[in-house]
Amino acid sequence: MSDIETGDIPAEQPKSAPEDRAEAGPFDEAEANPVRPYVDLGGVKVLPRDGLHLRLEVEEGTKRVVAIGLDYANSTLQVQPFAAPRSSGLWHEIRAQIADQIARQGGTTTVREGSFGPELLAQIPVAAGEGQPGQMRLARFIGVDGPRWFLRGVIAGEAAVDPAAAAKVEDLFRSIVVVRGSTPMPPRDLIPLRMPASSAGAPTV
Repeated sequence: MSDIETGDIPAEQPKSAPEDRAEAGPFDEAEANPVRPYVDLGGVKVLPRDGLHLRLEVEEGTKRVVAIGLDYANSTLQVQPFAAPRSSGLWHEIRAQIADQIARQGGTTTVREGSFGPELLAQIPVAAGEGQPGQMRLARFIGVDGPRWFLRGVIAGEAAVDPAAAAKVEDLFRSIVVVRGSTPMPPRDLIPLRMPASSAGAPTV
């Protein structure tokens, strides 16, 4: 899923973000430390750290980059930045849409309060091989409303269940910088992502 489903959009949803977001992240480009050696991926910038591997998730038909995958602390963090209104948020509405989609797939979700505000803890069915019993994959869906953008994260692996791994991946999510740019975009459109300029192949950081 790249662009977020629009459906019936109620007016003026409140923003959902940690109170210290501007100081502790995820950051807007205007809030980021300009001297840090970020990897520029277009709509987001990622700060390199030991043990972090970066993957670009590409849509087959269009070849456009639709998500950034970060492998860290025996976990995966998928991030996607979206355009958002200046004064209202998207996460409360999108969270309900994600829960509906997972329910249609035969999975379950639970809303709980996390480090970034409300998050979804989801059990998602995994396609089983012929004659194999179906299995469930655990994932955490997190979201932060920023100035004119919304950043969504999906956490899987150890950070979905282990507090120590979770703290490391949450810190990684906090360090991300969203580059909204000045180009007019409809709310819920994916902010364009791209391969780092310095990399010729699949990048690792």
